[in-house]
Amino acid sequence: MLDGESIAFASSPCGAVASVLVADRLRRVVALQGEVLSDRDPEALHQMRVSFRRLCSTLEQFAPALNLPDAVDPQRIARIRRRLGLTRDLDVLRQRLDQQLLPQLPEREIRQLKPLLKQLKRERQLAFEDLVDTLQGRRYLKLLATLQQWLKQPVFTPLGEEPLAAWRPELVQAVLAGLTSLPGWWAANPYDSEAIAQLHRLRRRLKKARYGLSNLESLDPQQFEPWVNRFRKLQDLLGDLNDLQLIDVALHRQLDGEPDQLVPGLCSLMAERRSCSWQEWQGLAEPLRGAEMRLALNALSHA
Repeated sequence: MLDGESIAFASSPCGAVASVLVADRLRRVVALQGEVLSDRDPEALHQMRVSFRRLCSTLEQFAPALNLPDAVDPQRIARIRRRLGLTRDLDVLRQRLDQQLLPQLPEREIRQLKPLLKQLKRERQLAFEDLVDTLQGRRYLKLLATLQQWLKQPVFTPLGEEPLAAWRPELVQAVLAGLTSLPGWWAANPYDSEAIAQLHRLRRRLKKARYGLSNLESLDPQQFEPWVNRFRKLQDLLGDLNDLQLIDVALHRQLDGEPDQLVPGLCSLMAERRSCSWQEWQGLAEPLRGAEMRLALNALSHA
């Protein structure tokens, strides 16, 4: 069910399903643009970023079924996604500091952090100016207009005329292939630079898997929904670890001295939160390294 529009997913052609999904994601992106540009509520940018990611994921997953115009270029879409991401990431860091960490710190440490907070504010302002240029730019507006025009009379490949259920294995594997063999599943130390990079790549792949499986959820809700929820939780925990790592990098870059000495309370809070997220992550990730769970995940490819 998508905004009141019901599709008999299993018997519907791949292209028809994809076009409804694309229309839903695009409608949300367009509806949020005015709110994002007004910059009154950071939640609008968050929702726009999620909707744009879902749009990108749908276009990528169903690409073999869709005959899209040349203007719908994956590299162009990726650039727009990065612009949305940079501003949103800075919002997340500021919110985490302002709402979760700073209220628990003594005044002395808060004074030490003022230069960092000012720098994050400056970086966010610059990122938002860049984002405004993008959202009001000719290339972005052309992309939206091209997709809207295509949706009026979508064109599909021969595969796009095939029933969705018949192509379930390929559509599932398009988002799951190689996921369980990524090195991040075996990362042993959340402070190690190589492990951090591996976990970041794994987090991105979990997003791709989650969005892709949610696109197919109506095929078999009992099988797909638990995996979508599991991937969301794993992704959230890796997001917590990533945010804390970014704050740590910012502290070392902005403070005139070692963070452990200048803001020991903040460092202690961060270490505690990182430890909790890491332990929870390991508990959820360990079963996915086992054969039973991997077989269950691969079984999603089959009706």
